[in-house]
Amino acid sequence: MDLGLKDRVYVVTGATRGLGNATARELVADGAKVVITGRDERTVADAAAALGPDAVGVAMDNADPEAPARLIATAREQFGRFDGILVSVGGPPAGFVADNSDEQWQAAFEAVFLGAVRLARAAAAELDEGGVIGFVLSGSVYEPIAGLTISNGLRPGLAGFAKSLSDELGPRGIRVVGVLPGRIDTDRVRELDSLSADPEATRTASESRIPLRRYGKPEEFGRTAAFLLSPAASYMTGVMVPVDGGARHGF
Repeated sequence: MDLGLKDRVYVVTGATRGLGNATARELVADGAKVVITGRDERTVADAAAALGPDAVGVAMDNADPEAPARLIATAREQFGRFDGILVSVGGPPAGFVADNSDEQWQAAFEAVFLGAVRLARAAAAELDEGGVIGFVLSGSVYEPIAGLTISNGLRPGLAGFAKSLSDELGPRGIRVVGVLPGRIDTDRVRELDSLSADPEATRTASESRIPLRRYGKPEEFGRTAAFLLSPAASYMTGVMVPVDGGARHGF
């Protein structure tokens, strides 16, 4: 199936590893060009080099108010166009209600929520018909996850913003989508498992609650995200698509 990605240009934030990187790999493999970001200059450069000549890296933080304009300008300067963005950011600190400080909440709000809003607003102002804005969110959009209180507080609000944005941009032919990872085998999920007394037992217990009885592979998430960003998904907008092996209990 031709997804129509050849020579299209996307910005993918938080793409030096994990879900953002998996998506960037799939986009490039199908012929797209990407501008990827991360906070460490050397790590970003290495990740871009690994993706090949169709990738450029920019060291920046999602919370930086100047990041959106810089990234869109880089896409146009390096590749001559800008077709969409996938906003991905590392998960906020784990913890229950009493565990997280005001400072942690504030930092997470700036990076996870407000940074994503700024990036989406800037993209909306620059995209033409056929453009797309995507958000990597979480299954916590629908069901709170124990021990991830900050994520439970911020991700549903960002999903609401995405849905509102899809209504506003629909008449211009611009789509807005969310991708909701479940237990994907990334550094972040392994880190969360390692917080328990027995990480191996925690993983086994988690897998037992997933109908497919395993954690997802990053490339499985990346392929889904790449499809949603592609012209092949041209009649999909305002949707939150779970990539969780069936773990979500609702329809």
